[in-house]
Amino acid sequence: MKQLTPEGQQIINQLAQRYNFSSDAVFSLLLSVINGNGSMAQFSHPEFGGSGQWMRGGMIMLGDMFNNGLKNSVGNLCQELANLIANEPNLIQTGSFQSQRQGNQEQNNFNSTNAVSLFVPGDSQNWWSSIGLQFPNSTGAQNNIRYAYFASIRRLAIQLNGDITLYDTLDHQIGGFSQQQSGDASLTFTSQYGLVDIKSLPVISINNVAVQTPNSQITSPVVADSLPSFSQETDIFSAIEKLAILKDKAILTENEFNTKKAELLARL
Repeated sequence: MKQLTPEGQQIINQLAQRYNFSSDAVFSLLLSVINGNGSMAQFSHPEFGGSGQWMRGGMIMLGDMFNNGLKNSVGNLCQELANLIANEPNLIQTGSFQSQRQGNQEQNNFNSTNAVSLFVPGDSQNWWSSIGLQFPNSTGAQNNIRYAYFASIRRLAIQLNGDITLYDTLDHQIGGFSQQQSGDASLTFTSQYGLVDIKSLPVISINNVAVQTPNSQITSPVVADSLPSFSQETDIFSAIEKLAILKDKAILTENEFNTKKAELLARL
């Protein structure tokens, strides 16, 4: 995790006090704004009502959608953080950045004349860049696990004990992550299919070394991850019904539907 300088920590603490959030919440939002290149953020934190999105210009969406007070606080905080990192070299990819104003009041309380170094030099924040990835849609850390999700290329990078495993997210539309606090402390995520264990996803590479998958295990990306293993007849028929719905929505082709249907019926 990238380390704040004393000056950077002081700024985070000041913002936390002013907006009535914890310093941890503000810091996590700072990282999300940085990952969004200073113009957007996708975040997930309980103090912000769970998962949410912000875009420079005023768009803010929270899980607690009717809490207008929280929306205003989070939106204004995101804008201040965006303006803050605009003065920090190498944190955003573009050379231009415009502050947002409401009326005659400037939203940025940290202008270029007061610019400080937020992070300790040489401490890499974008750990996923070591495997050739950039611009994740969301990132996070829980205990000793860090993750970065790349929706556009259907990839999920997990860093554990210094090792980075890259997964194929298939057709999952990931909405949030959680780590079990008991057992093997495995990481799970939520998608349109409910709660899913990370271990169910195909592994693409480990530390940028490709993992070979036997041909017998290669299936349609949609089918492979949308269905668990079924052993009972009722589950099999239910699965076929779900496949038919996917085919009707043009998510599955006719051939994919027939292939998987035949495979399921063969288990009867």
